[in-house]
Amino acid sequence: MQQAPSSRDHPAHLALDWTQWVWPGPRRVFSEEELARAGQQPWPVSIDLYVLSNVLVLLAINVPELPRQWAGWISAGVLAVLALVLGLARTLWRRPSRRRLNLISYAAVLAFVLATLPISHPELASPEWIARLKAHREAVTFLAMFGMSAFLVTYTSFLFLTVMRAQQIEARLRELDEQAHALKLARRLASAQMQPHFLFNTLASVQHWVDTQDPRAGSTLRAFTQYLRATLPMFERESLSLAEELQIVRSYLEVMQARLGERLRWALEIEPGLDEVVVPPGLLLTLAENAIGHGIEPALRGGRVVVRAWRQDQQVMLEVEDDGMGLNSVEPVERLGLSNSRDRLRQLHGEQARLSLLPRAPGALAQVQIPWAAAAGVPAA
Repeated sequence: MQQAPSSRDHPAHLALDWTQWVWPGPRRVFSEEELARAGQQPWPVSIDLYVLSNVLVLLAINVPELPRQWAGWISAGVLAVLALVLGLARTLWRRPSRRRLNLISYAAVLAFVLATLPISHPELASPEWIARLKAHREAVTFLAMFGMSAFLVTYTSFLFLTVMRAQQIEARLRELDEQAHALKLARRLASAQMQPHFLFNTLASVQHWVDTQDPRAGSTLRAFTQYLRATLPMFERESLSLAEELQIVRSYLEVMQARLGERLRWALEIEPGLDEVVVPPGLLLTLAENAIGHGIEPALRGGRVVVRAWRQDQQVMLEVEDDGMGLNSVEPVERLGLSNSRDRLRQLHGEQARLSLLPRAPGALAQVQIPWAAAAGVPAA
């Protein structure tokens, strides 16, 4: 006889959570780090305006039906409760917590019970209070029903707001995780695009020079070792300092100069004080590789590559310029490295960061603009 499946055989999402009957709300508990990572979306002021306008309409309709001596007090009390409710809603918006939702809800239930206790149990009130209740029985009954309805609407709204906000934060965290994963894949893709042909060509050159006892073998191998030491771990990091990136570029240019000889001349023109500027790993390396691969190597006369970095107003400017063949020699398929670099630059520094490829006569200019506050991690001056 086949045994019935146990509860452990059922998927977790099909299990009924009985605690939701007495302690409803989202199960996910967000840490301070997760809330900071998701960012704080501003409270929609339109909710305040919508709720306030509806409450004012209800007061305008119902207050004339109440005893005149009660009208002012009831209106002031309703508006005070409204301010408290909207304040609690903002609290739930900032931190949508199941615990916080239920503490607020049960506290509101207790306050409502205490407020209506003289109505439900007149024997607990003074004779004078009982006489007033009897004199205005209809108004008191209306206020009690109105208060209960308002409580149910408020509680339902709080529950909906908390669940919706929790789902919103969860969606934002998933989006950030997907972006981080895409950025990691982009870094690995950029590594795969930059390294293979450069590695093989350099190793082939070193092997040839060793076989022919060419003195260039030793210096090239030393520069190549420095390059590998700097680049092998860098694509596991989300960012590098400009000083680290320039060290990689310098090692690369030294290797390429050993291979190309007098056909390649290069220079680094770096303004002091920019060492800690943050850039995507391999950003300038990709631009330098493009300048040499598509500008200098195809030109019989060779050429010069200049890497520049300086601060201009509230921008950090990075440039890689060559006087080689120019943009006409760049095939569309070979621009994928620049496309990936542009995507990684925007993911790290936002939409205001730009990478442009401009024609020069002769040659080409790759220019990067990064907002100073984003690049240096400090408020703009």
